[in-house]
Amino acid sequence: MSLSRLVPMQPVKSMPASVEFYEKLGFAVESRNDEWGWAMLRSGDCQLMLDQSINLHSGIPRISVLYLYPENLADFHRRARDSGLSVPELDITFYGMTEFRLEDPDGNRLWIGQAKEPQGGA
Repeated sequence: MSLSRLVPMQPVKSMPASVEFYEKLGFAVESRNDEWGWAMLRSGDCQLMLDQSINLHSGIPRISVLYLYPENLADFHRRARDSGLSVPELDITFYGMTEFRLEDPDGNRLWIGQAKEPQGGA
């Protein structure tokens, strides 16, 4: 048995506010239902669902981490800052990635990175 794709679904308190946040990161709305509090977003080949109904049981904590791999990290980082988001500096991790980390309006964590380029050429 195999899967054809995986689409994460983020728990959000306000789908419209979350859509606005993810649009600043370059996502576009592919489908949206304000009555349900649900939206499907896309950036390139990547999809992401936002859903308010996951939070109907407010006593249950829900935090997730998504790792995003942009084609050009420096450009993605600059565009995120230019969009008005509070974006930290790029950091080189102990596991060899250059990355930065954000939280969406609901505390879901976004780690955005690229493999560190070798120094001095290949």
